[in-house]
Amino acid sequence: MNSEIKKFLFDIRESIDSIDIFLGDKWDFKVYKSDKMLRRAVERELEIIGEAMNRIDQLDPTIEISGKRQIISMRNRVIHGYDKIDDEIVWGTIVRHLPALKSEIENLLR
Repeated sequence: MNSEIKKFLFDIRESIDSIDIFLGDKWDFKVYKSDKMLRRAVERELEIIGEAMNRIDQLDPTIEISGKRQIISMRNRVIHGYDKIDDEIVWGTIVRHLPALKSEIENLLR
């Protein structure tokens, strides 16, 4: 694996770790929804994850990461549809998909 792809994988892992830190003990949708700064911070990390994934896909589309297209699409929705972001979809992504993505990324980095 080339060093540029590895850098993007590290960026994804770091963004997932940042989301974990931002949420801290606030793993509660009501708290998330009521805290604009927290929502914006998480959305920014999702943008970074999606952009890094897009660049990985451009460099080597054979790298298998489940949900790759959905991750890139999420980034596009957050950036271009900022006024139509559905907090429930973002929260569902955080809770259901980020733990699995983190595991996949860590396996690729090994």
